[in-house]
This record gives sequence, C-alpha cells and structure tokens, in this order.
Amino acid sequence: MNEIDFYDKVGKVNGWNFSELKCESEGVTWNFYEEVQARCNHSDILLDIGTGGGENALKIASSLCLLIGIDLSRGMVETAKSNLNHSGLSNVRFLQMSSENLQFPAEFFDLVSNQHAPFNPKEVANVLKKGGTFLTQQVSEGDKLNVKKAFGRGQSFAEKDGTLKERYIQELKDAGFSDIQVHDYDAIEYYQRPEDLIFLLQHTPIIPNFGQERSDLHILNNFIETNQTEKGICTNAKRFMIAAHL
Repeated sequence: MNEIDFYDKVGKVNGWNFSELKCESEGVTWNFYEEVQARCNHSDILLDIGTGGGENALKIASSLCLLIGIDLSRGMVETAKSNLNHSGLSNVRFLQMSSENLQFPAEFFDLVSNQHAPFNPKEVANVLKKGGTFLTQQVSEGDKLNVKKAFGRGQSFAEKDGTLKERYIQELKDAGFSDIQVHDYDAIEYYQRPEDLIFLLQHTPIIPNFGQERSDLHILNNFIETNQTEKGICTNAKRFMIAAHL
C-alpha cells in the first residue's frame, strides 16, 4: 500500500482524530493550533495545508473570516466535509489539492498553517500576502525512536535528526521568507493501553506497513514488556515548529 492509499484508508475511517487515545505527555511546550489561533484576526483568511479530517482547523475557524483546508487524500477531505456538516460553521471550505500546486490567487491568504504534512515553500510564498505568516509543525527524525529501533524500520529511520528542519529553513529562506523562528521539544509519552499504541501505529506511518510483517506482533509484545512503566507504555514525541514571515 502506497502512502496516498494509506492516508485515504485512514481518512475514511478516522480522519486525523486521535481524541480517543489514552496517552499522557510530559514536556510538550506548545499546542500547534493554539499557536495558529494566537496569530489570527477575525478579518483574516487562513489556508491549512494537510488539514486531514479538519478536526483541528474547525476548532479555530471562529477566529477567522474564512478558513480553507486542503489535503491530498480524498478520504481525508471526505471526512473533513462530514465534520464540517456537523459543526454548523459557514466560514470553512475543504478541498482536495496538492501542496505542490496551490490553486489560489497570488497573495490571497493572511496566514498559512501546516501540521505534519509536506509543503512547498515557494507555493506558500506565492499565495501568502506580504507581511503574512507561515507556521508549520513537523515530526522530527528522532520521534518514536525506541519504537523504530525495536522494529528495525520506521519513518525517517536512520536519518540524521534535524535533517528535515534544516532543509525547510533553507528552502523558506530561498523562497523569500525572513524572521524565521524555530522551536523544538522532545516530550515523553505514556500510552495507557496496548490498544492505544496499536491504534497509533495503524493510523500513522511511524512503522510502514505495520501488521503486515509476520514478526510485527511479536516485536510489539516485546516492546510493550520492555517499555511498560507505572505511567504507561513509554516512548517519545519529538517535534519542531517554524514560524516565518514574508
């Protein structure tokens, strides 16, 4: 199953909703969409790239004049539109669109946000107004490191930590962004039940094709036994956030 098929499947089943997971975190220093909302004015138009099922975007829509969420996955967009129908909001639109080809007028948006999805800095710069803000949160290579080591494979496994961050910073500079601010955290996570960890691995690309390898269940059971603590099954969440201005 390729990545697009994977996200279509997840999108139709769950969107990007992890609210049912029983997981406690220590060391998280920001909430991404609260950071976005703090930069919003009621007259602003915001583009949310990689909006998934739209759950997070819908929470901040009342702070904006208009919010447009896009995702490459048809399944995600279908779920986002369903969530929108249940929200009662009238200032939100969800569209299937690639971040590599943003089909909007130049300088249309006051803000652009992006959480855990690919983006093209030049495309963002084209649709963002001068003086506008771009905010992205991304998963660092060192995320879920003990999980990846246990399986011997995983998202960005064996890549040098910080590679993606440095690439995006340089690409943003090349696209004309300035005043680039970077923040990092490496939080501890405790998953309360094996079911919570299994749900995470089934709905994210942390371990590609999780469950399809015959040894995956045995590896997972050993991982749980090794990393079980009084607080839960222990791993880490490593993130970086970039705020940049045109």
